[in-house]
Amino acid sequence: MENSRASLMFKAVAVAAIGLTATLVMLVQDPSDTLFGGGYPELWRKTGLAGAPTRAAACIFAGVFLLAMGWLYRLLFAPLELLRGVDEVGYIAEDGRSRAQAANEVRRRRKTGELPPVYPNGWYRVLDSHLLERGDVKSVTVLGQQVAVFRGQDGKAYVVDAYCPHLGANLAVGGRVVGGCIECPFHGWQFRGADGKCVKIPYADKVPEFAKVRCWPSCEINGQVLVWFHCDGLEPSWRVPEQSEITRGEWVYRGRTEHFINAHIEEIPENAADIAHLAHLHTPGIVSGVDLRYTNSKTWEFIRHDWKVEWKPEPEPNKHCSQMLVKHALTVFGRHWPLLDLDVLARQVGPGVVFLLFEHSFLGRGVIMHCVTPVEPLLQCVSHTIFYQSTIPPLVPKFILRAECIQFERDVMIWNNKTYISKPMLVKEDSAIQKHRRWFSQFYSDNSPRLRYQHDTLDF
Repeated sequence: MENSRASLMFKAVAVAAIGLTATLVMLVQDPSDTLFGGGYPELWRKTGLAGAPTRAAACIFAGVFLLAMGWLYRLLFAPLELLRGVDEVGYIAEDGRSRAQAANEVRRRRKTGELPPVYPNGWYRVLDSHLLERGDVKSVTVLGQQVAVFRGQDGKAYVVDAYCPHLGANLAVGGRVVGGCIECPFHGWQFRGADGKCVKIPYADKVPEFAKVRCWPSCEINGQVLVWFHCDGLEPSWRVPEQSEITRGEWVYRGRTEHFINAHIEEIPENAADIAHLAHLHTPGIVSGVDLRYTNSKTWEFIRHDWKVEWKPEPEPNKHCSQMLVKHALTVFGRHWPLLDLDVLARQVGPGVVFLLFEHSFLGRGVIMHCVTPVEPLLQCVSHTIFYQSTIPPLVPKFILRAECIQFERDVMIWNNKTYISKPMLVKEDSAIQKHRRWFSQFYSDNSPRLRYQHDTLDF
């Protein structure tokens, strides 16, 4: 609502500015008309160019003014949205190669190692709620499957297999929403979102009982549409908790980032237990960027981040959850700035959802929903969606999200180029890593899918 009101206000101001500028352009006269008796040369008047320089200047001024207003609106009101491509972050393109070529070469040559199962059992984000309007249909790839995500006229979100069981048309490509059903674009078969049953075949007298499409267990909570996956088809054994501040509208959407990571899914949450990497990888200030070849440059060494971290699993009945407690401090030229001290509670719920909860006496409160969703065995879609106090200026959460994105992209460069080691060489200070692997293993079953082979190429 708040963003909508700001958008309407900006549009109203823009329309008023355009109208005022157009009026001035029509009425304005060149100063030479009044300063000099002769005015414009006769040739200018005959060709209609009298007053043209002033009008051109007014148009240029109006254009610059509107561009500045647009930039100011995006800075102050619009959510921050950074959506990175598959090969955009974490690869070094050298010797005239493109980043896509570099990414493909890394994937082709990297040893996969002895990998755990690739799709853990749990809840996964498929889409942010605000991207799915009533009557919309979206095509999404999740856990190696194509699914159609649609919002019925009743306002509820549904997730079904994308391919029509009749002749294989993609329901998400040209399909339309009819009530609480999705209609196939090929022959008009209609499938109910609640259970996947076909309720109408336009040219048939009767709909067979067996006519149905797979319906994924799903829920919509905390501004996101989630699906449940279990390799044995079991029903959900736990739920993603509701963040009540989001539901009540006290915390509002302020932006999101999205990255694609070429790694096994377990590598990403394991970072929470890898306490030692924080001091080495994330101590350089965010101004030093994300390219690990330059983050330790002496130019920016006067800004340092200090971290104190503790990771621990939660007991029953929340054994599917774990917590990472983070205390952050910033030093500039060796001087501690207490105003920027920040305590973060990162609560992981299952293999694919993390709540990053912020609380600061001056900067306010909010949460970043960190979600990891497997696209295919060694390709993960990672999103960070921030909801923050509506009373705090949007610049604050947008800065927090941007800073988090910079730190995260340093990890991406590691993940995209590393291999998974099933039996790592650890020292006693790394003990939390082994504890995390034991905790994470609860999301695997005997029938959990494993990687059988590695593609030689992958074109982006």
